[in-house]
Amino acid sequence: MSLTADAKAELRAALRRRRRALAAEAPDAPDEAAGRLPLDALPPFAAVAGYHPLGGEIDPGPVLRRFVEAGARLALPVAHPDAPLIFREARADDVTEPDAFGIPSPPATAPVIAPDIVVAPVLAFDRQGGRLGQGGGHYDRTLAALRAARPLFVIGLAYAGQEIEAAPMEPHDQRLDAILTEKGYIAVRKG
Repeated sequence: MSLTADAKAELRAALRRRRRALAAEAPDAPDEAAGRLPLDALPPFAAVAGYHPLGGEIDPGPVLRRFVEAGARLALPVAHPDAPLIFREARADDVTEPDAFGIPSPPATAPVIAPDIVVAPVLAFDRQGGRLGQGGGHYDRTLAALRAARPLFVIGLAYAGQEIEAAPMEPHDQRLDAILTEKGYIAVRKG
């Protein structure tokens, strides 16, 4: 499914409104989603990347704590204009620094980590692993670069109400391997 740039912008605006409403209606969703994370069904992992929630995005904190409790190193993204994100280790004693877009990120002194699993923010998703993001292409470029270098498993974290029938996908868009919501875990079939 492909849309014009204007139609995609209108869709994103409507989905942002929906996401903010879902965040207000379901304050316990982050904890509920964390309780539905099937750690034993995931590929092996030593490092997991998350994100800093913005604009009504579901807070990944409880999900990321489950990974850390299972022994994973935690990384958060650092954005640079027109470049893939890099993931730096998020350590409890570090003071965050704003990245190129003003998002709190690990400091430049934190080690760069290649994650085995990325927990990605979602504006909308479908059950085939389609993901609609904010529109900057940062996650698509990043996931493509990481997947070209090594195996990577990507979990879209969202409110169940962010599901749409079919996400508008373009050839460069990267699909999710699974989706986690407060209602359950959706494994995406490959092939």
